[in-house]
Formats: sequence, C-alpha cells, structure tokens
Amino acid sequence: MNYTLVGAFVVLLSGVLIAVALWLAAGGVFSKPVDLYLAIAEESVAGLNVNAPVKYNGVDVGKVKDIRLDPVDPARVRLIFALERGTQIRQDTIAMLKTQGLTGIAYVELTGGARDSPLLRGTVEEPLPVIPTKPSLSARLENVLSSVLAKLDRTSSNIDAMLSDQNRAAVSSALTDLAALAHTLAARRNTIDTGIASAARAFEHGAQVTEQLGPVLERIVPMIERIGRSADALEKFGHEAAQASTGAGQTVAQVGAEVQRMGAETLPDLQRLLTELQALASSLRHLSEQTERNPSSLLFGRSPAPPGPGESPTTKEIP
Repeated sequence: MNYTLVGAFVVLLSGVLIAVALWLAAGGVFSKPVDLYLAIAEESVAGLNVNAPVKYNGVDVGKVKDIRLDPVDPARVRLIFALERGTQIRQDTIAMLKTQGLTGIAYVELTGGARDSPLLRGTVEEPLPVIPTKPSLSARLENVLSSVLAKLDRTSSNIDAMLSDQNRAAVSSALTDLAALAHTLAARRNTIDTGIASAARAFEHGAQVTEQLGPVLERIVPMIERIGRSADALEKFGHEAAQASTGAGQTVAQVGAEVQRMGAETLPDLQRLLTELQALASSLRHLSEQTERNPSSLLFGRSPAPPGPGESPTTKEIP
C-alpha cells in the first residue's frame, strides 16, 4: 500500500473541504446579487471591521466591503457597502456608525429615505452612489464633552483669577471697612433713631399739607381749564384776524391797481379841462375889469383906440 498517495489524497481532500466551507461561509450558492455604495465618514471608525453588518432601520441589508483612508484627505474614511440589490437607497438616506449593546461591536445604520425622494445614483466623478453620513452618538457626545470641558477649564481659570492674592486682599479690606461701618452705626444708633423719627414726622406733615392742598387744587384745576379755553379762543381769534388782514391787504392791492388804471386813463383829460378852465377864468376876469372901467361897452362895444403919433384919424385898419 502506497502511503504517500493516501497522504496526498487526504491533504487534497482537506483543502477542498476547507475551500468549500469558506465559499459557503461567504455566501456560496446562496449569495444574492449586491450593489456597491460609498460613504465618507469624517470621524473615527474604531471598532468597525470589514464584513460588519449594514442595517436599514434595524434590518440587515448588506455588509461593509472595504474600509480605507481617503487618499486626498486622511481625516476622512471611505466605506464601501455591499447592499442587497433592490434595497431602496434614496437621496435623503443617511448612514451613521453605531455600536451594538455592551460588546462595542460597531455596525452601520441606514435611516431616512422618503417615498417621494429619488433613488441615489452615481455620477461621472464618483461612479459609486455616495450615501451622506451623520456623526455617531459617540462623536456627538465627545464634541459635547469637549465643549463642556473647555467651558469648565475657562470657569476654573476665572475662579483662580478671582481668588488671586490681590483680590483676596481687596475682599479682606472690604470686610474690614464693613465691620468699621457696622461699629460706627451701632455707636450712633440713637442719632439714627432720632433722624428716622424726624423723617416720619416730616412725612406726616407732608401728608397733612397734601390733604390741605387738595381743595385748593380742586379750585385751581377748573381755573386752569378756563384759562386754557381762553387761550384757545385767543389763538383762534388771532388766526381769524390774520386771515382778515390778509384779505384786506389783497383788497387794498386790488383797489390801488384800479385807481392807477383810472388815473392813467382820466389824468390827461383832467389836465386839458383845467387848462381850459384857467383860460376861461382869465377871459372872465378881463371882461369884468373892462366892464368896471367902461360899462357902456357891453352895449356899444369897445371904443377904438386913439390914433398914435403920425397916424391920421381917418386911417383904416388893415384887416
């Protein structure tokens, strides 16, 4: 019997069985077709391993196929998901890293995906459809704790600054001054009591004066109201007088313009009439003087003038 051939056959059969087992473990004939999706995480993915489950609202829909750093930005991690074909991954679907129970086993949870949202597709720059990511609960808690710790640090620094030697000395000095003030007030307690009593009496007198002034104010208030009404009436009269003066000014201006126009039209005629009246008065005055000297001239006319030297009485006037 050839033991070599038997050993080789056993080794070969063991290898085949191991390969079949691994194939079946990976899915084998029962594997379903999958679609690849990409998610970019901007936080640590510690605890997440390849073949970690990907769940959609708690239902297993695939596995994490690959985990690697972004070659452009090492602060980001590229996650490739192998999801069962037919899974409705839409544009508002969100991927978030979660941990399962107390074991700390990490997995990816998909949420969102409204019915009216379009399906997620790849682009020319990125052939794989990119699922948006959301910070995990641990990352959010870490950010909150970091912010709280920073605020506590600032608060502690402020308290240390408040409790410095200079501030403690100032507080001690202030307490000493308060103690001295308290002693002074205690020493002058009687004087303070007297002053308080005097102030109380002054307040009582003030109240009495206020009560006495009440009737006076009741009589003064109507007088003030009447004065106010009189002032309003005077103001109204002033407005009316101003309006009347404005109208009178306009009337005077119109009359002046009319007088100027009439003067321009009648003044030449009046001047001619006055000239004729002056001439008529002069003629009447000459006639009156002639009548006084020779009354018969009204009947016989004027006598001819006596002839002058060298003139004969018979010489006739040349007309």
